[in-house]
Amino acid sequence: MHHHPHNETNQKPERLLRFVEVSSRTRLSKSEIYRRINAGTFPKSLKLGPRAVAWRESDIDGWIQALSHP
Repeated sequence: MHHHPHNETNQKPERLLRFVEVSSRTRLSKSEIYRRINAGTFPKSLKLGPRAVAWRESDIDGWIQALSHP
């Protein structure tokens, strides 16, 4: 399930992560994610539609890396 094809990252468009995936990667609840967005300590989501949001994979990966390498 967790495969990272590093060889094709340069010609691949940015992957967008839905809430479920962001939540499982960051191990944060929905309310905690929104609390941090409002506090300015979490990447902002992109609005895909009236009820759909997503995050750039690079934003989430960068945020996780910043946490593990202060």
